[in-house]
Amino acid sequence: MRVLLVEDEVALAQTLRRGLVQEGFAVDLAHDGREGFWRARELPYDVLVLDLMLPLRNGYEVCRDLRAAGVWTPVLVLTAKDGEYDEVDALDLGADDFLTKPFSFPVLVARLHALVRRGAPERPVELRAGDLRLDPTTRRVHRGEEQVALTAREFALLHHLMRHRDEVVSKAQILDAVWDPHADTDPNVVEVYVRYLRRKIDVPFGRAAIQTVRGAGYRLAADGG
Repeated sequence: MRVLLVEDEVALAQTLRRGLVQEGFAVDLAHDGREGFWRARELPYDVLVLDLMLPLRNGYEVCRDLRAAGVWTPVLVLTAKDGEYDEVDALDLGADDFLTKPFSFPVLVARLHALVRRGAPERPVELRAGDLRLDPTTRRVHRGEEQVALTAREFALLHHLMRHRDEVVSKAQILDAVWDPHADTDPNVVEVYVRYLRRKIDVPFGRAAIQTVRGAGYRLAADGG
């Protein structure tokens, strides 16, 4: 099994390489995002191990641009960052799995074997609700042919609602998915951002995709309103 390890900490990369070789993997190394992207795009690998905080191009950009280029090699993200929002971002951009440093080497090996077993089927990532479209890979939103500019938080909120379209999601569920679940965030912030979203994806187009379900939460209509 051929692995591309993209890690800028040279000592860690060499240690992981030796361990993976002993486990039967053939391992290529790249120490920055630019080289990692080139290798992953141009050469065949069974799995990619990708650090997020890389020089030249960060891991988010590498993963996003590989998926945009139609490269579906399974990606396991390694990072020292431990925020849930960082994990959500990585997975939304096309990563398949996630490990936070420090991690157990046997767990890394087991995760890699699992990814290789699953393979790399092409996965359409665009979400649709009528003529409302959201692409996590390019982080673009369209109403019909018109692109809608959203902030990072607005995008995350819309993404969560579209993943659960036609379902009622509570404020608490939205806070856990879109904001830091460990922070003392005022639940009313959800109402504020729902208003922001409506002004961008509904009002200008005469639609009502985001529906308020009194006493329960919000629902995004599957037909886009």
